[in-house]
Amino acid sequence: MAARRLYFVWGGIFTDSTWQDLEAGTEQCFGPYHDAATAERVWRDETRRMVDSAQHRLFVLEVPRPAGAAAA
Repeated sequence: MAARRLYFVWGGIFTDSTWQDLEAGTEQCFGPYHDAATAERVWRDETRRMVDSAQHRLFVLEVPRPAGAAAA
């Protein structure tokens, strides 16, 4: 049986280099994706779009798929 995981790409423009607080209105979330490779491809493509912003960060988050959710 395949691992029951979902992947999201999440982030935005952070207020400082502690990466704790997002600047209001800059939040980004992509997904869910059923495999890490797809999420990482989206992460790479979206990060490249914002390469000139030092405060922009995106992260790939791996979360368990909810119990009872159908696999795609």
